[in-house]
Amino acid sequence: MIKFLDLKALNDRFREELKNEFNHFLDSGSYILGEQVGCFETEFANYCGTKFCIGVSSGLDALHLIFEAYKTLGILGIDDEVIVPANTYIATVLAISNAGLKPVLVEPDIETFNIDTKGVLKAITSKTKAVLGVHLYGRLYNVEALEAICKAHNLLLIEDAAQAHGAINEDGRKAGNVSHAAAFSFYPTKNLGALGDAGAVTTNNEALANIINKLRNYGRKSSYENDIKGYNCRLDELQAAFLRIKLKYLDTDNDVRREIAKLYLKKINNSDIVLPKYEGFQQHVFHLFVIRSKKRDELKKYLFENGIETLIHYPIPIYKQLAYNEFKGYYFPITEKIHAEVLSIPINPVILEREVNMVIKVLNSYK
Repeated sequence: MIKFLDLKALNDRFREELKNEFNHFLDSGSYILGEQVGCFETEFANYCGTKFCIGVSSGLDALHLIFEAYKTLGILGIDDEVIVPANTYIATVLAISNAGLKPVLVEPDIETFNIDTKGVLKAITSKTKAVLGVHLYGRLYNVEALEAICKAHNLLLIEDAAQAHGAINEDGRKAGNVSHAAAFSFYPTKNLGALGDAGAVTTNNEALANIINKLRNYGRKSSYENDIKGYNCRLDELQAAFLRIKLKYLDTDNDVRREIAKLYLKKINNSDIVLPKYEGFQQHVFHLFVIRSKKRDELKKYLFENGIETLIHYPIPIYKQLAYNEFKGYYFPITEKIHAEVLSIPINPVILEREVNMVIKVLNSYK
């Protein structure tokens, strides 16, 4: 069976480095917000090209703390509207609603899967205060268009960069540095993955960074002085140490993903399968390679029967989830078409060439 992602094989490449770092961590006696977190924050900020990085406990917490920090600064308030794509993972929208803000769902562009900027313009009201763009599947959203819209309407632009570590815009800016603030997840399956939950916020706003730094640690100014009501959302010291190792290999791994994607785009030839449309490969890090088929479930079964594991990202739109019953009755035809047709096929730095060729062969033989 060709696994969708073999996490053990992925991390075996770093086994000795990881073991050495664990021993250093164990011997350090510093297990919470120590040297490793500080070093990773500096290195990841430098990598993204931002002035600040604040390590937190997950991608969801990163997004949530951004909104809470803007509320603390008086820039956002309860029930302010945040425009967000309808086709994203639920964590994107949870961050908005958990902060007491109102998510306003907008359709995606069916070719890029990212938020449709024309839909953003139509959704802006007097209550709109921010746009939360998602670099879905590893492809940057339309950076220049969203920046122009937000500037013209005096809106915050926030990035959900959970799937886009290392993606580079045409002007040279990386994911994490094309907005007012960005949230990253380092979930183990990500292009830059920890060995547990982890996340980070990147920004060039010093005041925002200072607030998030406090919010992640009980709102503390010092050991027993608390300026604001905060949370316990700290990046784990051990995960920071592991992420420092893996960050060194991120660009190389992303290049491998791009080369596999080029093979898929060149060699998969089946009229029942719609391939993703991508023009600029630096703008995409192929966290996922997502195809579409009107017979998606049948295709998924066929691939499994032929020894290929696939996943669906994502089968149920947010507005059809019981958790968001307030969206009951909403209908987004493009989102529903995407959710009914998408299928993610294996793409990762440890998949073998013969496995890639097998995926291609099986997809081409499907009728």
